[in-house]
Amino acid sequence: MSALQRLDDAIWVAAAPQRFLGLHLGTRMTLVRRPDGGLIVHSPIRLDDALRGEVEALGPVRCVIAPNRYHHLYAGEWAAAFPDARLVGAQGLEKKRKDLRFAAMLGDEPDACWADTLQQVVVRGSLLGETVFFHAPSRTLVSADLVENFTTSDHWPTRWYLKASGIHGKPGVGITLRPMYRDHAQTRAALERVLAWDFDRIVLAHGDVIETNGPEVLRESYSWL
Repeated sequence: MSALQRLDDAIWVAAAPQRFLGLHLGTRMTLVRRPDGGLIVHSPIRLDDALRGEVEALGPVRCVIAPNRYHHLYAGEWAAAFPDARLVGAQGLEKKRKDLRFAAMLGDEPDACWADTLQQVVVRGSLLGETVFFHAPSRTLVSADLVENFTTSDHWPTRWYLKASGIHGKPGVGITLRPMYRDHAQTRAALERVLAWDFDRIVLAHGDVIETNGPEVLRESYSWL
């Protein structure tokens, strides 16, 4: 079975198991194809031979993005496998991951590696340090921890976490995650910039992809802010 799921003409995702603090939250990688055929890898997952073969069949890997301070675990594997790719990470990862050689750190302007493909906004005011991306041709928001979207979980501690966080069976930002947002004014300003984009779909790392009504979901998810 293919690890990659095609969402649109130039976007694929791959989900993988991932535990965090004992919870079964899973994770998701996004691939975006540039106009020249090169690939942008967002929030890479564990790389095995099968996945590598699928990716290489789509095109050459040109950029690898670690989009926030927590989605970086497999960036080194991808950097080693694709040494010609440009590795770019969230601000702060240069200190957290001194074993990695970043070509640049994420900021307010798109890196030259994807400037003709993705727009971006740094979500300031949060300890997550996430940068959110927008792929205009497919009206897709590409994120990691901006929103979670779980129906439920077969793992009872994870199910308890979802219920306690207020996100069991619905998309949102869990109560347990909200203390990560320290400067609400800065975050609200970033979200207004995100909401100015004409997106419909939201790709996220934890839970199911939100296929439609993305702006409404995002507004509701941050109504507490």
